[in-house]
Amino acid sequence: MVTRLNQLDTKKKYSYADYLTWWFEERVELIKGKIFKMSPAPSSSHQRISFELARNIGNFLQGKECKAFSAPFDVRLSHSKKSTSDKMIFTVVQPDICVIYDSKKIDEKGCIGAPDWIIEILSNANTKHELQTKFSLYEENKIKEYWMVSPFTKSVQVFDYNDKKGKYEFRKNYAEDDKVPVGIFKSFKVNLGKVFTE
Repeated sequence: MVTRLNQLDTKKKYSYADYLTWWFEERVELIKGKIFKMSPAPSSSHQRISFELARNIGNFLQGKECKAFSAPFDVRLSHSKKSTSDKMIFTVVQPDICVIYDSKKIDEKGCIGAPDWIIEILSNANTKHELQTKFSLYEENKIKEYWMVSPFTKSVQVFDYNDKKGKYEFRKNYAEDDKVPVGIFKSFKVNLGKVFTE
């Protein structure tokens, strides 16, 4: 049993099966088999923004089949629908918020397969990681909508996946007084004024 992160060889490729045997306090994600340490406990502003977003989304989803989850919640990404065994999954991330249409993707371990909408809230510790590594990962897995929320500038960058082009297209950078239309739900807008209220 692995009880300390320093017991692991960070150059080695690990699977979700390995990940399940780790019993240390640090939160980590696996991206293509490589370990990525997550930032320390989120700031109060991060948690407040996350809570307000989750509350907005949860209220909208009441009575709908679509489900939303907040971190910590494991999302296992695999390039093959056949590769669902724990030993064949090499990417496990914990988005701040994810929304999943297909209930078959949800099990007791989390989500297996790509959510439809992911929201990541940036911090000083993870900005480069979120902007580069996770952006590419979510694009590669065809996640339909990706929001990057900045507590520092009180803004949200929104990207929509274009199936024809096979990549994300930047929609807009929304400011704190905007109402952001949710691409995967035609009748839903998130009021950032409420999200960023101190």
